[in-house]
Amino acid sequence: MRKLIYWTVSATIIMLGLPWLIVTFAGSSGMAICFILFFAVNPLFSAVCGAFAGKNIKQLWALPIIAAGLFLTGVWLFFELGEPAFLLYCGCYLIIGISSMLASAFINKKQ
Repeated sequence: MRKLIYWTVSATIIMLGLPWLIVTFAGSSGMAICFILFFAVNPLFSAVCGAFAGKNIKQLWALPIIAAGLFLTGVWLFFELGEPAFLLYCGCYLIIGISSMLASAFINKKQ
């Protein structure tokens, strides 16, 4: 339970805090930072979160779903509410998280 809380807090910081920081402080370089966030930081965090969830899949199966949901909440709050393009990003992050969770569970089961 403690691990789920820790990862939920870290997902909240990354998926909600970083978009807020970009909107608040980025200025003219905001678009470049958004590209880095959407194409590097968030997919990497989703993969790491899913890989960690795969170690104890019975208790931590919800981590990829929580991370994707927090991403969607963050971008709809801080960028544009209801933008359908963010649903595609959310789906991709969910697929990345679930696939890394299943791969990690398969590898841990083999060992």
